[in-house]
Amino acid sequence: MPESTPTTFTWEISNLDRETVDGYVYTAHYRLNASDGTYTSGLYGTVGFDRPEGDLIPYADLTSDQVILWVKSALGGDEKVTELESLLQSNIDEQRAPRKASGVPW
Repeated sequence: MPESTPTTFTWEISNLDRETVDGYVYTAHYRLNASDGTYTSGLYGTVGFDRPEGDLIPYADLTSDQVILWVKSALGGDEKVTELESLLQSNIDEQRAPRKASGVPW
């Protein structure tokens, strides 16, 4: 069997829900995608945020990287991120070498 390419994990923000009065973002919709160049797996989720103390970052100044950090933190930090990435890696591993199949032998 040829050696497989390492899996790349990509986080992206699909949408943000905010209050229009002050730009407070209370929900982020995110995707986590995994690919080894041949097989892919992904998940979609949402996470809510408590209103922070002090000044808000102006909505127009938010970056995808900043919101991804918020999402990862709200999910439970590095431990949860590793768990999610492991789940997607297991899915890719199953695609590479399926352990179950269906059909008939004739």
